[in-house]
Amino acid sequence: MSWGVAIWAATVAFGAAILAVTRPSAVHALLLLLAALISLGVGFFAMGANFAGAIQLLIYAGAVVAVFVFVVMTVDAGDKAMAVEREMLRHAWRWPAFIVSLSVVPILFGIGGGQMGDGAPAPVRTEDLGLLLFGEWSAVTELITLLLIAGMLGVRHLGRALGPRLREREPE
Repeated sequence: MSWGVAIWAATVAFGAAILAVTRPSAVHALLLLLAALISLGVGFFAMGANFAGAIQLLIYAGAVVAVFVFVVMTVDAGDKAMAVEREMLRHAWRWPAFIVSLSVVPILFGIGGGQMGDGAPAPVRTEDLGLLLFGEWSAVTELITLLLIAGMLGVRHLGRALGPRLREREPE
């Protein structure tokens, strides 16, 4: 376990995530998201959480990014569409930035008290995690899966329905 590597990986992941949400190009944002997810996986491995690191790399950096590649393929990335999107989302970052600051500022300044643990993860067997996800929490796991699929289909439907209208609209 190396805390220095874990902190470095978390810092890289945080920077990559900020760059991912501020890039106008969907492809660049996707690559930065991939870098952030891989950095998180490295952080998990550095902390000795090998199972979480493997899940991070296999599911998030692999499967979820594959879904995002599907979404990026449906996005119109032309100059005209980018100008329209910039105009529509010009002030859209304020509320998400405020909500993120509500969770990051207390961590940075130690607000809220509470004792920090020694950092050592509690030992959890893989079998116990599987029983938890597909046992008593199976309905929640399936609900999250359905929400992800509904979100993906919704993006696809909205992209097809609004795409021609957005291309025709001129930026103000």
